[in-house]
Amino acid sequence: MSASRLTAPGRLRCLRRPDRPTLLALGGYAATRLVGLAVLAVASAATGKDGMHRLNGRWDSVWYVRIAENGYGYETTLPNGDVHSDLAFFPLFPALERGLSAVLSVDAATAGLLVSWTAGLVAAWGIHRCGAQAFGPRAGVLLAVLWGVYPTAFVQSMAYTETLFTALAAWSLHAVLRGRWLLAGVLCAAAGLTRPTAVALIAALGITALVLLVRDRRLPPRTVAGVLIAPLGWLAYIVYVGVREGSPTAYFEVQAAWGNSIDGGVALARFILGLPWPAALGLCAALALLGWLVVLCVRQGQPLPLLVYTIGVVFVSLVGAAYFGSRPRLMMPAFGLLLPPAVALARLRTRTVVPVLAGLALASAAYGSFTLLGPGPP
Repeated sequence: MSASRLTAPGRLRCLRRPDRPTLLALGGYAATRLVGLAVLAVASAATGKDGMHRLNGRWDSVWYVRIAENGYGYETTLPNGDVHSDLAFFPLFPALERGLSAVLSVDAATAGLLVSWTAGLVAAWGIHRCGAQAFGPRAGVLLAVLWGVYPTAFVQSMAYTETLFTALAAWSLHAVLRGRWLLAGVLCAAAGLTRPTAVALIAALGITALVLLVRDRRLPPRTVAGVLIAPLGWLAYIVYVGVREGSPTAYFEVQAAWGNSIDGGVALARFILGLPWPAALGLCAALALLGWLVVLCVRQGQPLPLLVYTIGVVFVSLVGAAYFGSRPRLMMPAFGLLLPPAVALARLRTRTVVPVLAGLALASAAYGSFTLLGPGPP
């Protein structure tokens, strides 16, 4: 649908009074996060561990807080000689932490939680709008709630960048679906300052524009401008690291030092081969399920930009040499994977859907508590 069909009065009504599906989507999503925090609190009390500290005081959160407070320039050398530099982390999230901590007079770690929780609601809203645009309001509501019960949805309650990135990506995709290419490009550029996964979103805008060009033999100036703006955030940070370190490939060298180089899936294959055979079979079954979901997304006829974005996020998450436990988290922004189950649930009665979602929320919360209170990073 073109942007011209969204009239100004319609936009004002939407801003003044959100419609019922939007309220259901946001309320349902918020409920899943509250369930997760409640289960974490119970588990923390039972184990004597500080669950709240795990949300904003460990792992990547510590790196973001350090950047927010001191800027870039910190690195640490591991016992094996590997050097981990804070240049591996994109700047928008710590910049928001720094700004919010100054405005509210709170520490950067607390500001990180506020940014992440707010972005989670904005992401759920954008995900709902994308789902509703493609398959109707009920599917949009269920899509937002399903994103809140994703197996690693506990990360959405942490001071991590996934919610901020997903919010920017969802609204950028929604802008493309409504023909608002300039807005889509600006939001994509902001996403490119948040996570390297923005390459999937950049590809989604570029491929969609290319298909339009082939189909219509022309592109409106706003579409061209949106496509040109889209990669600027990602490119700006890559150039910044390159200039700072004196090498055009510096950012990729920093990532390689963290073990995050692109190897085409070799590390994943080695990881599977190194597992005991029952675990290897289970992991292969999970990957087969992921592949089946991707096929369902294609067969479902999802809008092209959403489909390209989803496949791109999955691809980027699998071809790197990153720590395997992080891969489900890295795929979490690919909310299009949840559209097939969302549409299937939309066909069922509410009295059937509610218990299913409640069960998924409890299972996700239990898994999240187990992971957060464990030794390793998510």
